[in-house]
Amino acid sequence: MSRALFKATSLVGGMTLISRILGFARDMVLARYFGAGMVMDAFFVAFKIPNFMRRSFGEGAFSLAFVPVISEYKTTREHNEVKELADRVAGSLGLVLVIITLIGVIAAPVLVWIFAPGFSIHASKYELTVAMVRVTFPYLLFISLTAFAGGILNTYGKFGGPAFTPVLLNIVLIVAAVWLAPHLANPGMALAWGVFIAGVVQLLFQVPFLLRLKLLPRPKLSAGHEAVTRIMKLMLPALFGSSVSQINMVVDTVIASFLATGSVSWLYYSDRLMEFPLGVFSIALGTVILPNLAQHFAAKSAMGFSATMDWALRLAVVLALPAAVGLFCMAGPLLVTLFHYGRFNAYDSRMAEASLMAYAVGLLGFTLVKIFAPGFYARQDTRTPVKIGVISVIANVVLNILITIPWAMSGWAAPHAGLALSTSLAAFINAWLLYRGLRRTGVYTPTPGWRPLLRQVMIANLVMAGLLWWRAGDLGEWLARNALHRGLWLAFWIATAMLVYFVVLFLTGFRPRHLRRTYPA
Repeated sequence: MSRALFKATSLVGGMTLISRILGFARDMVLARYFGAGMVMDAFFVAFKIPNFMRRSFGEGAFSLAFVPVISEYKTTREHNEVKELADRVAGSLGLVLVIITLIGVIAAPVLVWIFAPGFSIHASKYELTVAMVRVTFPYLLFISLTAFAGGILNTYGKFGGPAFTPVLLNIVLIVAAVWLAPHLANPGMALAWGVFIAGVVQLLFQVPFLLRLKLLPRPKLSAGHEAVTRIMKLMLPALFGSSVSQINMVVDTVIASFLATGSVSWLYYSDRLMEFPLGVFSIALGTVILPNLAQHFAAKSAMGFSATMDWALRLAVVLALPAAVGLFCMAGPLLVTLFHYGRFNAYDSRMAEASLMAYAVGLLGFTLVKIFAPGFYARQDTRTPVKIGVISVIANVVLNILITIPWAMSGWAAPHAGLALSTSLAAFINAWLLYRGLRRTGVYTPTPGWRPLLRQVMIANLVMAGLLWWRAGDLGEWLARNALHRGLWLAFWIATAMLVYFVVLFLTGFRPRHLRRTYPA
């Protein structure tokens, strides 16, 4: 079973890797053509609003409530009952999304004021952001239905199609920036229309996969359907529980809107790099284990449930921690290599470097949340993550007050990095409380072998960190190189660091079987 889970995780991770690489290509194009000024600040906020709601509603609360229920139906019911559930959910979800979309388009000025109140000081920036939001907000409708389709496919072990879907967003946005923008009076609006078009394309891409399973929904209103009612009840608390990291990011954006122009963009570019390992591995792992945990719960297999979580945690420690160390040590070289072109200048690179280092501190915390939270949602417990999420959000706000505001008032450089650091620390608080909840209820019990594994991983990371810190050098050295030289040099040292890490792991006694044997046959 661990081999099947690893294969599925590798498939999702591989597809996500393609998406992230294209995402970097997209961001390189955006940085080159639009830089880090007013247009990009406006677009990032306009894209963040539907994206926040998408992650909270579509891929967040809805998926976390829907996947455990449809997994239960798949395990215990007939195919026609699963199809009926899909039809009823499609009708109810579609109606709710249409209403929310209409409200969002009409209330765009209010949404911009909520998400970026500092923009109201600059009339042109505020008006541009409002115009963009009215075009980007319908993306929520399309991408939430796409997440619904992905939930069905993932439940049936079809992970490839849903995992490939984000690639389409990146392709459409690149085309919009390069081809559509020159033809518009306001080139920045091309990006907003790119988001809209991408949502339609992503939804249509799911249709052939659903047809093969004979589960393409024919939307019907629920009319009191038991499972739909249960999904709706589970969604209400999950809306907040699944949104914790997104809410923390929004808090960061709100405060950043009052800082120097470019702060929102610097946080965005550094967050994009942090999201690379998070998406390729952490989110992929969470996506794969959720339906597996739900099926163990439906089958009343407590041992299988706990062992699945233990396997995921071991894999996370072995792979996510070195990714965090690598991001921290090579933050500057990564940003310069990927984004220091055109209007994205050396100052932008240095500012984004500070926030990326701060985000890297929290990468392991973000990863652990992606593993621990499904332990609750798979058991259809959406209330506990909400209670913990409230604490995490409060912690983030308090940390912002204690760290960022004094930082900004002191006149020190890069106060926006304090926002990223606060979010990272809040992620660890969230992860710790989730872990404690799982341990106290006996849902998760660690298997033997954790102490030697942690010792091996720490030694390997220390050696790798020493190598990278030595080779990162001064950022000026990277700025002086041309694009090809930067790319080759960066690729060489990343590959060397990975090799050193796994060699040291092997020399300290770690073997791949130490991951496989924790999962019962």
